Amino acid sequence: MSIRIVLVGTTHPGNIGACARAMKNMGVTDLALVNPLHFPHEEATARASGANDLLEQAKVLGTLAEAISDCVYVAGASARSRSINWPCMEPKDCAARLIEESRRGTVAVVFGPEKSGLCNSDLDHCDTLLTIPTDPAFSSLNLAMAVQVLTYEIRAAQVGAKSVEYEPDAPLATSDELEHFYAHLEQVLNDSGFLDPDNPRHLMRRLRRLFIRARPDKNEVNILRGILTAVEKKDAPDG
Repeated sequence: MSIRIVLVGTTHPGNIGACARAMKNMGVTDLALVNPLHFPHEEATARASGANDLLEQAKVLGTLAEAISDCVYVAGASARSRSINWPCMEPKDCAARLIEESRRGTVAVVFGPEKSGLCNSDLDHCDTLLTIPTDPAFSSLNLAMAVQVLTYEIRAAQVGAKSVEYEPDAPLATSDELEHFYAHLEQVLNDSGFLDPDNPRHLMRRLRRLFIRARPDKNEVNILRGILTAVEKKDAPDG
């Protein structure tokens, strides 16, 4: 089982250490940090309280795309409402899905900055939205608490999961492969005049939702990119 916790833009180093401790308690050890404000830091080490090895092994990266480039399934944690509906799961169902998808490759759960959470451009990289139900009168959940809730559900689902053998026709496309496909698709739509280059985000965000639901594998992405290349050649001026 390969499940990665990704923390984006964490501002308080103590929260990084507390998240590492929460992860290690539940047997999740792959931690990636995207643009942390302070790391390494003595407060992160102090709050890790025995999970120092996770901090030492943590990958520190510049972008979310880098952190999930090898992932076949990504959940983004958020409590904010969105203008475009994302597929949405609560922790128990999300944990079960993560374990199922981890049989096909690395999966990740992404948590945003403490104050603002993940932005829509971060969620563009995600397959589903993870929400943790809280009392509406006090819905503020600490970052490490959120990681603890999710990793507990992963542990509980892992202990209770039955072995399932599944051999897909081809490995699922990774996040990096899908990003290259989206860039190729956007370029072809721009060149064809179908996409307004001054306002591409809304349409591309909906197209991402479409392909996320479809879960294309590597062969299917190659076919789609082959189609796009054929369109480009057909539309190219005679040289």
